[in-house]
Amino acid sequence: MIIIMKSDFTDNDMKDINKRLTDGGLQGQKIEGTEKTVIAVVGNVYPELRDEFSRMDGVASVVRISKPYKLSSRETQPNDTIINLPFNVDVGGSNFVVMAGPCSIENHDQLFETAQAVKNSGAHVLRGGAFKPRSSPYSFRGLGEEGLKLLAQAREEFNMPVITEVLSYRDVDLVAQYSDILQIGARNMQNFILLDEVGKTGKPIMLKRALAGSIEEWLLASEYILSQNNPNVILCERGIRTFEKATRNTLDLNAIALVKQLSHLPVISDPSHGTGLWDLVEPMSLASIAVGADGLMIEVHPNPEVALSDGPQSLKPDNFDKLMKVASNLTNMVGKPMAAKPH
Repeated sequence: MIIIMKSDFTDNDMKDINKRLTDGGLQGQKIEGTEKTVIAVVGNVYPELRDEFSRMDGVASVVRISKPYKLSSRETQPNDTIINLPFNVDVGGSNFVVMAGPCSIENHDQLFETAQAVKNSGAHVLRGGAFKPRSSPYSFRGLGEEGLKLLAQAREEFNMPVITEVLSYRDVDLVAQYSDILQIGARNMQNFILLDEVGKTGKPIMLKRALAGSIEEWLLASEYILSQNNPNVILCERGIRTFEKATRNTLDLNAIALVKQLSHLPVISDPSHGTGLWDLVEPMSLASIAVGADGLMIEVHPNPEVALSDGPQSLKPDNFDKLMKVASNLTNMVGKPMAAKPH
């Protein structure tokens, strides 16, 4: 349920409500909107308790939330969440953002060449994998902390916020030292211990949809992060596994459009993983813009033919530049223009 506060509620009113929530074994999260303040209540709320809260001082009304996901639902927060990143980059709301870079950080030259290229083309966030989950244990699995240090150097060199994946709860503090956004990959969407730990950092978290995760499961996974009093959650549709084998995954455009209705959280599309084929990245990027995505995550590599991971789905810098020009025109047409370059 949500508790909608009166415009003239006092601090003592809020303290009394929080105490009653605690006594009832419930968790409440205060959400301040432009027009009203609400408390999102998580837990098993029986009808008598809802009636009790409706009569407490400072309370305007109590509304039952029908969705199993409470904190991510538009029933709780009708306005879009906007997440503030360093270098004056915002994710969500009326601006469109692009995250781009190599799947894996291989060395200094590869990362910095790619960073310079994507920055010149108008990308807002630099992506790069330091820890890579691979289907085969014999594949390249990232440089680890060395890769994180290179990513942090690129951040300062190019004045771009950075995003990288964290695989284990043991690495959360380490990755949080270097990265502006912590990415939870598809294979970890329901690693609830990891979700709790990244939520505690307070940093922006990108939560990718699992290979066979339903939309409800995806949004419920976001609740683990949000329930740690961390409102900075970005959802990422990266394709789901279906019977189709012609592409790596099936990019679920339905999910982007539907989740934008169901949730206030920003939604990013990853057509690189969603298709697995570089020549499908541009058309699926444009389709993602058309259905309401708040941004794109694109893999870019200066020499995809020799990339240590995901070469077939990586754009070369000149193809990325072409995509950015076309995407910019379309974002203007749909009323969600490209955000300003980071500075």
